[in-house]
Amino acid sequence: MEKGLISVDRWAKGSEAYFLSHLHSDHTNGLTSSWSHAPLFCSPVTAKLLPFKFYGFDLSLLRILHPDASHTLTLKSTVIHVTAIDACHCPGSIMLLFRGDFGCVLYTGDFRWEATCQRATNARHLLRNALHDVPVVDVVYLDNTYSNPIYDFPTRHVAAQKVIDIISSHPDHEVIIGINTLGKEDLLIEIARALQIKIWVWPERLRTMHLLGFYDIFTTDTSLTRVRAVPQYSFSIGTLESLNRMCPTIGILPSGLPWIKKSLQKNEFLSGSFLTRRYKRGKWSANSEAQSDDQIRNIGSPEKIHEYMYTVPYSDHSNYEEIEEFLKLVQPTRLKGIVASSSCYIEPMYYFGRLCRVDQQTQKLHEEQRRKESCKREIEAVRSKTSFGGDNVQTGRDRSKASKGRSSGVRLRRFSRLRRTHRGAKIQGDNCSDQE
Repeated sequence: MEKGLISVDRWAKGSEAYFLSHLHSDHTNGLTSSWSHAPLFCSPVTAKLLPFKFYGFDLSLLRILHPDASHTLTLKSTVIHVTAIDACHCPGSIMLLFRGDFGCVLYTGDFRWEATCQRATNARHLLRNALHDVPVVDVVYLDNTYSNPIYDFPTRHVAAQKVIDIISSHPDHEVIIGINTLGKEDLLIEIARALQIKIWVWPERLRTMHLLGFYDIFTTDTSLTRVRAVPQYSFSIGTLESLNRMCPTIGILPSGLPWIKKSLQKNEFLSGSFLTRRYKRGKWSANSEAQSDDQIRNIGSPEKIHEYMYTVPYSDHSNYEEIEEFLKLVQPTRLKGIVASSSCYIEPMYYFGRLCRVDQQTQKLHEEQRRKESCKREIEAVRSKTSFGGDNVQTGRDRSKASKGRSSGVRLRRFSRLRRTHRGAKIQGDNCSDQE
């Protein structure tokens, strides 16, 4: 695709059109009230919420992408076909499928496609139809937040029931739930309906709830309910300890981070999470399941991590198995992760490269490279025999140095890659650097 043609969740100058997958702050970094570079395409819900996040934004720049339709955009240099698909992440979140002379590119944004979710089922059906006449998806920009098989968590409905159980088992306690400024609405609604109560939210959050059409469930009157949803930045053990000096109070943090599917392989480290940031990391052994269980107990139960605080595995990002199923459907040629600063980041091609197609050109390049390496090894072998009179001698010390050099090289390359930060994607030609 031509350089500077379009940008997704990226707001620097230089593109003909801009796309916003959803309104979470890590995807709007650089977008301001005075931003005016070009038309901005988003879902109807995002268009409704955006003026309240960016007061004074020029609404004439907004273009609506309906999630159930394909849209044709005529830009200065080419024509692009765009299909918006429900990402089931937070209100207004969409995937974006781009097709044109440049090929086919899919940007997932953040998404949660559960097998038991009807909205996700409808979205899969729409994507399958959109890909029907597409020879291949060239690149998928993937929500790789949990693209590591050690992370697993249940569906949001199952997790919500766990939250309800915790609240019900503390009938004499005030309850606070840590949430962001957008997202987790379905969780709060399920709690309210199951317990037949209202839920307190702060004034700005109440306005958002009203914009989303929820008028009767939420309140800013603390006397009407014992369950409050508070901004996550104000949710802490210190706050809970202070509240308990006045009345019994528990806190619940809905998050996918603390939940681990299985122990790591020998000598690997546990990826960072809500738990491991608080406690020192340690090596886990795959040889002893009991040892893994002991280590989990040593850092505290993943459910109750403090006298007053509970965590529940409620996540708006797909877990590893859901990502795997998604990629089996799409079968792209290449993957690029859109998250590089997460504490649990891993390069998505590491685990999911096996699900990608390899186009003929790339296959030829690999075969040519293998032939060159094979010829090089043969030449080196001949030179070695000539130098040492037929004996190719290498001491143990030399082998150790060579091995250490190779390991250091790989480690440095991986480290430099992990340091790269991807906030959105600037869609451009294949000659762009990996950093783009």
